[in-house]
Amino acid sequence: MSDGERVTTAAVLVIGNEILSGRTQDANTNFLAKRLTELGVRLMEARVVPDIEAEIVTAVNALRGRYDYVFTTGGIGPTHDDITVDCVAAAFSVPVIVHPEAKQLLEAYYGESVNAARMRMARAPEGAELIENPVSVAPGLKLENVFVLAGIPRIMQAQFESLCHGLVGGPPLLSRALTVALPESVVAPGLGALQERFAEVEMGSYPFQRGGRFGTSLVLRSSDLELLDRAAEELEALVRGLGGEGEWSV
Repeated sequence: MSDGERVTTAAVLVIGNEILSGRTQDANTNFLAKRLTELGVRLMEARVVPDIEAEIVTAVNALRGRYDYVFTTGGIGPTHDDITVDCVAAAFSVPVIVHPEAKQLLEAYYGESVNAARMRMARAPEGAELIENPVSVAPGLKLENVFVLAGIPRIMQAQFESLCHGLVGGPPLLSRALTVALPESVVAPGLGALQERFAEVEMGSYPFQRGGRFGTSLVLRSSDLELLDRAAEELEALVRGLGGEGEWSV
């Protein structure tokens, strides 16, 4: 990436005791990481916090000041422990209101079965914009650079697709992965030297064991395709020089 090319950054804040207890597996961070990469937005940090107001408020304020975009997931449902809306409002020092458009959407969707619990999902920090939810109507929210999304993966993904057209990213981060039947310790010295020559290409090595044999997945990342291809050529030559063979994937 050239010196004058600005990187657009993001963070994910996963909210919920069920994630920290292990009862629910977080699939949202993985989805957001992949989609943001495709849009040229670099996911720089992911945090998981419990359903504790002080923890959520502190995290929201820390992340929104550090990154271009912050995506929260979880805690915007109809129950007492869904406190994300209140916490985001507290982080911005604004009151919580019943959003008139959200109220209309929920009343139209639920009809006679609407109740106080369901109407909790019409609450929003004052000044927030709605994010469309084509799955179950209850909207996500946007307040400045913070996007408040559902915790249920199918709903969160639909909400993200509703908002992503408004994100401003840079060139997508491209990747090449070379899987080699060589231990990481064998590849490490040459990979370190290669990283010095290609400082603008991210390089990582990830060891694995299959069938009793050790191997390494070598991953290169860059938004510059030409630079990435040059680094990949040299990496392949390095592996051949070590007596190994590799299989490329993207």
